[in-house]
Amino acid sequence: MKMTKCLGPALAVAALLLGAVHVEPNEYTIGPEDVLDVAVWNNTAISRTVPVRPDGKISLPLVNDVQAAGLTPMQLRDVLVKQLVKYIATPEVSVIVREIHSFTVTVIGEVKTPGRYEFRSRATVLDAIAAAGGFGEFASRSRVGILRQEGANVKRIPFNYSKGVSAESQQENLFLRPGDIVVVP
Repeated sequence: MKMTKCLGPALAVAALLLGAVHVEPNEYTIGPEDVLDVAVWNNTAISRTVPVRPDGKISLPLVNDVQAAGLTPMQLRDVLVKQLVKYIATPEVSVIVREIHSFTVTVIGEVKTPGRYEFRSRATVLDAIAAAGGFGEFASRSRVGILRQEGANVKRIPFNYSKGVSAESQQENLFLRPGDIVVVP
């Protein structure tokens, strides 16, 4: 993350959330309910394993509540270093994602076991359908859709299963995002 030194931690997080700071699509972003190991070199009083609360924040001594959801582990580390420098001369901080609980996808409609599924890594539409036990007897495989929240709007992304699994398919097996809803009519 490239932030100018003049940005404070709160502005840095705000800049990231407003899109002023770039996050690579393949980088993992921390989400609510994830569990993090925060280690401050030679400081066991601050170092600890912390859950990310539903509001997206973590709580640590000295810095209190810090926004974690929406940041990569390296970005959170940078925010923590900037806040801890008030108390520790040259803080060395590491942030490790211990458990991922924020990547959930809902699968509804004509599947064998509709429900909400938690994934530990990136997942595709085919992964979600497989987790739901596969298609039901009357599923319309050519009209699968993904509902994705984008700001205040919900975007519908069509997915044709038959084209997606054919050898000459040009359609990608779309990667899902946390919170997506796969609808199988």
